[in-house]
Amino acid sequence: MRCARRIDSRCVCDPSDRPSRFVFGYCLNKIVLNAKDVMTREAYDTSRRLRENIEQVVFGKSDVVQMLVVALLAGEHILLEDVPGVGKTLAAKALAHSIDGKFNRLQFTPDLLPSDITGSMVYRSDRREFEFHPGPIFANVVLADEINRAPPRTQSALLEAMSEGSVSIDGVTHPLPQPFIVVATQNPFEFEGTYALPESQLDRFLLRTSIGYAPRRWEREVLVTHRSGEPVNQLPSVATLQAIRDAQANVREVVFEDSLVNYLLDIVEATRTHSEFEYGVSTRGALSFYRGCQARALSESRDFVTPDDIKALAVATLAHRVVHDSVFQGPTRHLVEKQIASILEQVEVPV
Repeated sequence: MRCARRIDSRCVCDPSDRPSRFVFGYCLNKIVLNAKDVMTREAYDTSRRLRENIEQVVFGKSDVVQMLVVALLAGEHILLEDVPGVGKTLAAKALAHSIDGKFNRLQFTPDLLPSDITGSMVYRSDRREFEFHPGPIFANVVLADEINRAPPRTQSALLEAMSEGSVSIDGVTHPLPQPFIVVATQNPFEFEGTYALPESQLDRFLLRTSIGYAPRRWEREVLVTHRSGEPVNQLPSVATLQAIRDAQANVREVVFEDSLVNYLLDIVEATRTHSEFEYGVSTRGALSFYRGCQARALSESRDFVTPDDIKALAVATLAHRVVHDSVFQGPTRHLVEKQIASILEQVEVPV
């Protein structure tokens, strides 16, 4: 067999020699596997650096930071529902600075028009033609602030762009930059001047979560670090846009065992048969749940999903996707979240 020597740790084989073909194929397979291992480790490092960097300015909220990173790695979007002033804008800015991406903020108001989001055709008198001027949606990280203060037609313009990854103006499709993530915020339902997002639009968000008030220890840290300005503006970039795209590709390679797929589907099915839910989680919601679990595994430096990934994301991924069969009009978010948590306790975890 003539596969006896190695150059730069790679086998040198003569593929024309029949016995050597098997060794040659083995060597190629090892090279491919090693390259995959390297890419996976780089994806782990990218995720870790992102979390550590964002936590330099978002104090005491490691769970929220992980949710942001999970949404980014999954190639989807996140909805932060909370009162004003708890750090929703800061978290979105920190994410944009960390990936060296373009950041735009959209302040949603009742008079905001769809073209204010997507852009419009502007007539150029010097050229005697119309030219497309892209709107603020053309960024890597878009903060859609107080999304539920805009009328439904304007909300739909944003959510359609989120779904399609592109904007169509006058019959011409303009792709959005990649990676692309919308960090939307909304005030609680009981705040005045809000338009509730329809269930079909809520389904576009991978996750819905809250930041909440910072514990006293971390709130003191916020006061100290803001003495000399906004620390988020000095936050370094720790990942290139290409590194994020590579990590997103790696997410799809994370192993999801059949027993865990069935566990995930058992949870989804339980939302559809629950006596207090009018509608359960859709197939699109189940797919988002699946992808989110893969992204969380990668953010934990694993190339396989565990039951803990499914449990950790279930409430944030599923609660906004079900319709509660409530006899009264009012906020049901916390009630639904408790019921999703109870489903987790009832569904058997595979061993």
